[in-house]
Amino acid sequence: MTGTAGSEPSLSRDGDVYVLDLGDGVNRFNPDRNQAIEEALAEVVGAKAPRALVTSATGKVWSNGLDLEWFQANQDRIQEAVDGFERLLAAFLGAGVPTAAAIQGHCFAGGAMLALTHDFAVMREDRGYFCLPEADLGLPFTPGMNGLILDRLPRRTAHQAMVTGARYGGGEAAAEGVVDRAAPEDRVLELAVERVAGQAGKNPEALGAIKRRMYAATIDALETSHPVGT
Repeated sequence: MTGTAGSEPSLSRDGDVYVLDLGDGVNRFNPDRNQAIEEALAEVVGAKAPRALVTSATGKVWSNGLDLEWFQANQDRIQEAVDGFERLLAAFLGAGVPTAAAIQGHCFAGGAMLALTHDFAVMREDRGYFCLPEADLGLPFTPGMNGLILDRLPRRTAHQAMVTGARYGGGEAAAEGVVDRAAPEDRVLELAVERVAGQAGKNPEALGAIKRRMYAATIDALETSHPVGT
């Protein structure tokens, strides 16, 4: 799968850590890509412990969010596509596996939300932005997306990010609690792998139950269809 959405996501393994590479393009989300990513996550979750997951990408972009070109060409399937993306967010948020996002480039809109579903995040310090531009795009957050952002960001930072569409570079993102750490480009993936490798032996059933109970209201909202644009 190529084109504006990005190359096809791929999964590899290095010891106890799986690496899910979202691709080398803008890595936007549409039903086909959502399914490929969700299947990769399911493979990791279903693997015998110890195991952990790092979600990475290649190039200038980690993910630029929803595939707007696909949406324009498939307007009769917009609700289906948004519902599927929200289910993907819920699957990551409640996954019984330690997860980290290795953010080497731009991380916008739905991409930023996927990053927030991970337990940890490392971001490139000198280039690339984390941004939730929905206010500028005229798109209200769904109840599930709203809950995710409020759950995973400090409240004041969440307000600023959601209301103003502010762009956070790596250093500012770390200072504001958007990511756990900023690092040079050549160490982003390495540090993300190191961060979850030590967690790989966690009991999968217990970890999944802890996450699902911690984020029960948000997961329920993400898994419940809400009319787009309301």
